[in-house]
Formats: sequence, C-alpha cells, structure tokens
Amino acid sequence: MTNTLGDIRACFEGAVPAIVATCASDGVPNVAYISQVYYVDERHVALSFQFFNKTRQNILANPVATVLLLDPRTAQFHRLGLRFRRTETEGPLFEGMKAQLAGIASHTGMQGVFRLLGADVYEVEAIESLEGEPLAAPPSRAGLLGAVRRAAERLARCTTLDDALDGMLATLREALGVRHAMVLMLDERGERLYTVASIGYATSGVGSEVAVGEGLIGVAARERTPVRIGHVASASLYSHAMRSALEANVPDLAQATEIPYPGLAQPHSQLAVPLLCGGRLRGVLFAESEDDLAFGYEEEDAFVAIAGHLAAAVESMQQHAESADAPPAATSAAAGHVGAPLAVKHFAANDSIFINDSYLIKGVAGAILAKLLRDHLAHGRTEFTNRELRLDRALGLPELSDNLEARLLLLQRRLAEQSPYLRIEKTGRGRFRLVLARPVALASA
Repeated sequence: MTNTLGDIRACFEGAVPAIVATCASDGVPNVAYISQVYYVDERHVALSFQFFNKTRQNILANPVATVLLLDPRTAQFHRLGLRFRRTETEGPLFEGMKAQLAGIASHTGMQGVFRLLGADVYEVEAIESLEGEPLAAPPSRAGLLGAVRRAAERLARCTTLDDALDGMLATLREALGVRHAMVLMLDERGERLYTVASIGYATSGVGSEVAVGEGLIGVAARERTPVRIGHVASASLYSHAMRSALEANVPDLAQATEIPYPGLAQPHSQLAVPLLCGGRLRGVLFAESEDDLAFGYEEEDAFVAIAGHLAAAVESMQQHAESADAPPAATSAAAGHVGAPLAVKHFAANDSIFINDSYLIKGVAGAILAKLLRDHLAHGRTEFTNRELRLDRALGLPELSDNLEARLLLLQRRLAEQSPYLRIEKTGRGRFRLVLARPVALASA
C-alpha cells in the first residue's frame, strides 16, 4: 500500500460520490456510482447497500470490488481494492451510515429512494493513488487538543450545571470557532431529549424536544455513537422530527405546547455526539454550520472528548445537588407583590403550564413549578430544596431518575425568557428560591 486509509480520510466525507466496479461470475464487469463509502478502521471500509442491484448480485457471486475515490480538498483520485466480508443491518455502524445517507437523500430530493438496507463491510487489500496534478492539501487544523484541554479545565472550575453548560458552549465558540451549537438532556423515561442550552440561534430553543431515534440528534442518542454530515444537507428532513409534540391524549393542546426547535434553516454540516458517563446516556451535544465540511473526523474526535468531560461534569453536579445535606426548607413570609396577578394555569394531563395564556413548559418541569406555586400560595414559602422535590411522590419522579437538576435548570431558563415577574434562583448546593414580582393566581385543569 502506498497510502493508509488514514492518509485519505477526507475521501470518506461524502462530498463526491464514489465509483464502484464489480464483476459477475461470468466475467462481465459492472460500474456504478455509490452514495457512500464509510471509514470503519485502518483495514476496513463499508459501502451502503440500498438496492438488490447488479452491484449487489456481483458481490454475492464474486466478493471483490474496486472503488474510485476523489479527495474533495486536492482533486486527487485514489483506487481501493476491496474484498467483501459481511453485511451489518443494525448497530452503530449501520445507524451512523443511515443517518448520513438521509442527509444525502434530503439534498438530492430522493428521500423515498435512498433507504439503507445494510452496511456492507469490506477489507481493504490495496490502496493506489492515481497519477495526476492534484492541488496542494490544506494544512491540518491546529489547536484541537488545546481546545479539548481548555474545555476540560473550564468544566473543572464550574460548580453549577448552569455554569458548566454555558462554559462548554463558550469554549466551542472561542476555541473551535463553532457558531451554532446546543446541548440536549435525556428525559426521565429515556424517550425524548430536551434542549437546555444553545448558542448562535435567534431563539434559544430551551425546552424544545427531539424524540430518541429521530433525526441526526435522535439517532446519535439511540445508538450512542457520533453521527456527522459534512456536506450540503437540507434541514427539511430533520426539522420535522426535531419538534416537540404533545402526547396523543391531549391533542387539542399539541400546537400550543410546542417550543420551536432552534436549528439552522439550511445547515451544510452537522455533528451530533452522545453525552455518555458510566455507560449511561445523559444527553447529546450538537453543532451545525452553514459551511460545507465544517466538521471533519478530527473535529469529531475533539467533540467526543469534550462531550465525555461534559457528561462527567453533569453527572457529578447532579449527584452533588441531590445529595446535599440541606436543612428542611424554611417557611418564609411572602414578599409584598404589586401589580395585576399572573394568571397561571396548570393542565394535569401533561403538566403543561401557561402564564397569561402563553405556554411556558410541560412535563416534569411543569409539575415542579405547579408544586412550588401551590406551596407558596398555601404557606407563603419561597425557599425549597432538591431533596424535598425528590421525596414528593405527587410529582411522579421516577425512582432512579437523576436529572432533576437539569429539569430545574430548564425551568429556570424558560422563566427567564418568558416571564419577567417569576423566576427561580439558586441559593446554594441543592437549594433554590422562588422569586415573584407580582402576585399569582393559580388554576388547575
């Protein structure tokens, strides 16, 4: 081999379709375009199996192939000699290829045609660089390891989840030049992800939801593997999946309780990385760009390392907040409020909260706010602890749920954006205060 697969990894970004040549058992050759060649490791690549066509028939009869690749940076052609080994129809390799293929399909208008049936894994037996006059390769991006270090050091100095999320996103912007990114956390049932922090968008999108398994973010969460699209991709395929929707038992409130997903209208590059700690999924770190090939495999490696540090920080902070040896929350006299009462309505069916007829939040965060307001109105309380929320069976928190701190942060940020007269502020580890600038009239339905 004159090169290694690592030397030509830019060819696997999917920017230019590859050409594959196979041969039937009777010696008749066949040449076809293939939408995706996927880097597996230094000895293997995978080709997308989408149709039982002539290429597929030939491979099953004669398991050798030649693939022609073009480096989009230098216009250098490379030829691979391959031998078919197996087909995978599930798992991280298959799901990662499926998500990237969906991006290609959305760009070419062939969503109904581009459907991945399997990931055909080939051993690479030869690599040949073809003669020509290629362009000079651009210099490798420097400073990625330094960016990982800055993120790790910044997270190590954070003492709250709020600081950790904002600090990590600031590091992505300052050290990696990422202009649009968000962090989503996994809900208590492990079925949906909800946005808790973002940078670069016209609206924060805090509280918007993505179902596990839907779109780039959902697939990364379900398979617990990074998923990256480095070429032009229309947002239409993912924007529909990346919208919160109410459960079917309250269809009349579905549109009213939807928080718009804040993604770019026309992203050209996207990267979703799962937040994993102790083998458990905590959420997803997502970034996108209006530029082609904004995130290469080296950027993906850096994101994976940063996501690991963030996941560990989230785990530690949420455990500390909930295990804090806080004294019982004291009953405090209600402050003198002025102005017209805030009309707060709580819908028990899905725990959605509306303030002056404007949607605020639903789910666990909505149930928490309803509990805080009831206690305030009944007993004049403003001081609360994470521990008492955990022990309050009326909230219906799962026994093993450990993202209460993230839900409180979500509620805090939604209130800051939507209700200037009502807010939550931290007063210590595992403790917080309900602050009201106007009286509240709470109604339930």
